[in-house]
Amino acid sequence: MTETVAATILGLVEGVTEFLPVSSTGHLILVGHLIGFTGEMADSFDVIIQLGAILAVVVLYWKRFWWLVSPKPLHAFSGIRGLWLLFLTSLPAGLVGLALRKTIKAHLFGPTTVALALAVGALMIFWVERRRTRDRYYSLDEMTPALALGIGCFQCLSLWPGFSRSAATIMGGMLLGAKRSLAAEYSFISAVPLMFAATLYDFYKSRDLFSADDMGILAIGFVVSFLSALLAVKAFIVLVQRVSLRPFAWYRLALAAAVFLFWPR
Repeated sequence: MTETVAATILGLVEGVTEFLPVSSTGHLILVGHLIGFTGEMADSFDVIIQLGAILAVVVLYWKRFWWLVSPKPLHAFSGIRGLWLLFLTSLPAGLVGLALRKTIKAHLFGPTTVALALAVGALMIFWVERRRTRDRYYSLDEMTPALALGIGCFQCLSLWPGFSRSAATIMGGMLLGAKRSLAAEYSFISAVPLMFAATLYDFYKSRDLFSADDMGILAIGFVVSFLSALLAVKAFIVLVQRVSLRPFAWYRLALAAAVFLFWPR
């Protein structure tokens, strides 16, 4: 398989799964092993092409991001307050991820650990959907600092590859009283600063791994990730307003079982 084909496949996987509660990192690790795209450079490639998916959210929610720098008096999630809420959400996982980056890459970037995370996350989705509290927050403008920080603490679970940042954010929001559609929407928007910072940091730390010839492969992964994420986010917003997260939990369990049963040891 050529590097161009591999980059296209991984870009598609990243874009489709990044904002769904199924773990893009877990899927990239599994697919990377299947197509023979592994190693330190592959791990960094998987992180860097997230920029494409990030850009897709910025395009889709450009008004919300614009209002962060050009406040709207009628929208509480704008200006300094909106930036403060995003900072609170990004802080816990940012600090923990910075401290444990090397440990996570060394011990958790494997098919078995990913499958375990997929299974644990699925069981938590079932539990949250069964236990969820009465909705108290319905829109971004109703977000509070306590809710933002609480969701940020839940996001620390996503540092385990295979758990899913989207799943952790949505489950955290639902447990803290956010309507499912709000939790999903906030999972998209709050992902941008954290993923952007993590991607730039990883690119800086791994810059010596890539040569000028590799920029074309990164560009392919970036563009494919961007286009597929545009479609995935739109579809997920419509879907999450109509059904629960349980279908994603069943998918996670099926994938985890397949890895445990059939993955070569």
